Amino acid sequence: MKTPGIIVPPLTPFNDAQQVDYGLLQTQIDYVVEDCNAAMVVAAGVEAQEYHFLSLSERKELVRKTIDFVGGRAPVAVGISHPNFRTAIELAHLAQDLKASAVQLLVPLRPFGGEPTTTDMVAYFEAIARETSLPVLLYINPGPGANVSVAATVELSKLPFVKFVKESSRDLSRVGQLIMEVEKAGHAEYYTTMQMLLITLMLGGSGATMPPPGAELSNRIVQAFVAGQYEEAARLQSQFCVFPAKWMQHGLTPTMKAAMDILGRSCGDPYPPYAPLQAEAKKALSDYLKTTDFINKETHA
Repeated sequence: MKTPGIIVPPLTPFNDAQQVDYGLLQTQIDYVVEDCNAAMVVAAGVEAQEYHFLSLSERKELVRKTIDFVGGRAPVAVGISHPNFRTAIELAHLAQDLKASAVQLLVPLRPFGGEPTTTDMVAYFEAIARETSLPVLLYINPGPGANVSVAATVELSKLPFVKFVKESSRDLSRVGQLIMEVEKAGHAEYYTTMQMLLITLMLGGSGATMPPPGAELSNRIVQAFVAGQYEEAARLQSQFCVFPAKWMQHGLTPTMKAAMDILGRSCGDPYPPYAPLQAEAKKALSDYLKTTDFINKETHA
């Protein structure tokens, strides 16, 4: 993987029959690889990809097609998250058969309630890792998954098969501590999310994970940072202070899908019954994007 870099989960386009539109997916993956310069592509691994609306066989097909469309141009991490560790193992075997580069695994909630203990989490990851030789991208996202403490995150990062850690916190204190105790300690590469990208890079983290089109702007932030153009990196990062936060009441997936449509890279609407951005919100988003480097790419070149 290129570090620092951006791990990119392509959004899943659906047609009117609520089936995956693989034509739109292929076009989007070309964009993710070529324009967003993905350090790694995630196949069916994060909630914004709406993989949970698919049957297991449909999810497997999405994984196969994603790897096929990437075509070796970037590493691919296959999402294997599932409350049943046996299903996660089945997906890990598929990833290995398809010659994926890694598997991405969400720290799960306990199905019978209550937050899992560190012992629970370690046992879950070890049960799956025994069945695959692929490195693990440890995924922390409270809500769909467990609320993992800093101490537990560090312990999980010490597992020999955990090579990457992605967490969705926007807590600077937590991010800073984990960069020191995970990345700087040499346990695993540490990735945050778009709002935290520049500070993550400055503190010594490896990058961030996000869907398009955020990944395109993030790639420019990484390039500016690597070139020592810190004022330019800060100017680009400031655009994430408004987008997508101002529209997040609609949800991340509807917001990012609307942005992709505005930018001429349609990937369909959210899976029903969840609604896309309505006209007024979408117009406000369009008006904002016109002021940013998403559209005015050459303004400050």
